[in-house]
Amino acid sequence: MSQDQDLLELDSPEDNNAEDAAPEPAAGQGGGGRFVAAQASATAPDDGESVQLGLYAEKSYLEYAMSVVKSRALPQVEDGQKPVQRRVLFTMHELGLVSSAKPVKSARIVGEVLGKYHPHGDQSAYDALVRIAQDFSLRYPLIDGQGNFGSRDGDGAAAMRYTEARLTPIAELLLSELKMGTADFIPNYDGAFEEPVLLPARLPMLLLNGASGIAVGMATEMPSHNLGEVADAAVALIKNPELDTAGLMQYIQGPDLPGGGQIISARRDIQNAYETGRGSLKVRARWEKEDLARGQWQMVVTELPQGASSQKVLEEIEELTNPKVKKGKKALTQEQQQTKQLILSVLDRVRDESGREQAVRLVFEPKSSRQNPDELMNLLLAHTSLETGLSLNFVMIGRDGRPGQKSLKALLAEWVSFRFDTVTRRTEHRLGQVNDRIHILEGRHIVFLNIDEVIRIIRESDEPKPALIARFNLSDRQAEDILEIRLRQLARLEGIKIEQELAELRGEKEELEHLLANRGAMTKLIIKEIEADRKKFADPRRTLVEEAERASVEVAVVDEPTTLILSEKGWLRSRQGHGIDVQNLGFKDGDALHSVIECRTVDQVALVGSDGRVYTIQAAVVPGGRGDGVPVTTLIELVAKTRIVQMLTGQGSDKLVIANSAGYGFVCQFDNLLSRQKAGKAFITVEAGETLLKISSFVSRETSLVACLSKAGKLHLFPLAEFKQLAGGGKGVQTMALDDKDTLAAITVCDGETLRLTGTGRGGKSTELKLDANEMAPYVGKRARKGKPINAGLKFPGF
Repeated sequence: MSQDQDLLELDSPEDNNAEDAAPEPAAGQGGGGRFVAAQASATAPDDGESVQLGLYAEKSYLEYAMSVVKSRALPQVEDGQKPVQRRVLFTMHELGLVSSAKPVKSARIVGEVLGKYHPHGDQSAYDALVRIAQDFSLRYPLIDGQGNFGSRDGDGAAAMRYTEARLTPIAELLLSELKMGTADFIPNYDGAFEEPVLLPARLPMLLLNGASGIAVGMATEMPSHNLGEVADAAVALIKNPELDTAGLMQYIQGPDLPGGGQIISARRDIQNAYETGRGSLKVRARWEKEDLARGQWQMVVTELPQGASSQKVLEEIEELTNPKVKKGKKALTQEQQQTKQLILSVLDRVRDESGREQAVRLVFEPKSSRQNPDELMNLLLAHTSLETGLSLNFVMIGRDGRPGQKSLKALLAEWVSFRFDTVTRRTEHRLGQVNDRIHILEGRHIVFLNIDEVIRIIRESDEPKPALIARFNLSDRQAEDILEIRLRQLARLEGIKIEQELAELRGEKEELEHLLANRGAMTKLIIKEIEADRKKFADPRRTLVEEAERASVEVAVVDEPTTLILSEKGWLRSRQGHGIDVQNLGFKDGDALHSVIECRTVDQVALVGSDGRVYTIQAAVVPGGRGDGVPVTTLIELVAKTRIVQMLTGQGSDKLVIANSAGYGFVCQFDNLLSRQKAGKAFITVEAGETLLKISSFVSRETSLVACLSKAGKLHLFPLAEFKQLAGGGKGVQTMALDDKDTLAAITVCDGETLRLTGTGRGGKSTELKLDANEMAPYVGKRARKGKPINAGLKFPGF
């Protein structure tokens, strides 16, 4: 491509400045110009009308990304709000929709928001209004919604023309100081109105209500917390700025979710999530056993984890008890059948009794009253969203205006800094008002002391204002105020009130100046206000924090010997016992034996795919009997166009040597292969045209050597200490240097004293060659060196 094809001409309607005329996708507008392919030569001078496409795309995308990050998706650390939420709350505050006011139609609020501050779709503004009114979404709803505002089961809110809203009392924490000089205001999108940059939050709302959002390249997921605990932690941090996360957790136990539930993660996991700003906790429902007549009982779930709902749990149970055949399968998998039988064997009936009186009431009736209630609930927790994960990702826009991930302490410390700045601004604003009022009252006091002369000057002077200023040494402001005083304010009683007010204001001024000059006094005031807000709004914790084991279903398996048989076409079966005569095994037409391993029913078995992916099954799940078994794809999710090339079993600490035909390999332990995922895990790197070699186990000794045999009949040995151990798998290191068209045929680890090679001689006769330490010595060298031919008359395909 020529250079002139890399240039684009950007037509500008006014100054033809490419940078100024560039469209701004971040602002949601259509753009200010159009692209036309430039025909200028590669050496044409820059005329200010062309930009490189790459630079323009990069600039525009960055602008868009930053707009999404800062103007839509991420909350501010100071007030915990996203822009649309802040605009909704500010609009309602301007409309006077306080908690004691009569609610108005949501459509009116949304119209005000769109018309003045948020020029986007009405649905986005209404969705934001609805969310901060839902008591199951926010721990402390900021809007009191009247009408249908949705449900935890996923039901949407009624249309905005039907619902009404007003602010809740707790919204005072965000809005009560708004007109006290605490917030910076900026022009709205068309400059006709002004909106606050931040709300003067009296408590860290980002922790209280949490946040959730997806930006470009980052996301946030913050759970809610208890107001009393957060207030206590903030006070403790103000008193001791060196407090660490463990110290803060003396006050904050963990997230406090709107729907309650129980956090079962260990305290160290919660602390680690708070220290790093990222983590995952386990949350489960809370339930109680209700005894019925005649010894019967039922389990009743009264609280659900965040994100779960009664409807969702019922749908999951329906899917478990009446499963559907998975896409690409002809029948239910064995796992689906086992789960179905297990659930139906213990659960007789489930019903949802949730309603107005009780938000969550899920009733589970057992199959028999003789069942263990804990076992029933453990089964339900393991298979439904009654137990689920809670993500923590403390990403927000900090005080420096930059998005980032913060720890619990960093978040609280930034809010404390913001609170000090806010109270300082509020104090300075009030001091300015007091000084202004004192200045006015001092002028009025002069009037009352010289009332007759003031009246004379006003009556006789053509320009009374300059005359008053000259006579009594007044300011222009004082003189203007005197001239506007009504006659009724000249009464003697008013003079006494002025003196009283002046005394009060001078006392207040002294206090305000003391606050601004004394950091300790300011600190005491902030702590006092936090404690007052705590006393007014704090409520008991809803979510129980108590460590417990994760729910799991373990099927009792009899420990007995078994043999697993895999056919060439991927059919897997088991036979009881060891020492099976494989010669008598039958297979489908066109199929044959691939591999056999002897193990025990309690063993974990690793199935190695031709692409290097490793799958894990338990030996006990492989069907037995006299049939041909089942396709291995019913037990694992095998990647298309791949096949199982080897089965392995062993103890977790067993050492394995792994390599491919290209001569690269590594050492790992057997438990490194295992995975809980049915789709397995990518473990061994296999490039196109390469194959996996047979994996073998070994016992490590000080004299152990790695033996490499190439297809051309070359042998190379090197110390095991030079081989790399990779717990996470990969490609490994080069084991043996190979000539062109030569490949690695086999690899093993020997004890350094004896090495056996199996080969074939003339006529295909099987031959075994045994080398002792002296005979191996010529083949020993450094790793990744070329080997030496063994015996030109024999072929040795393996060890």
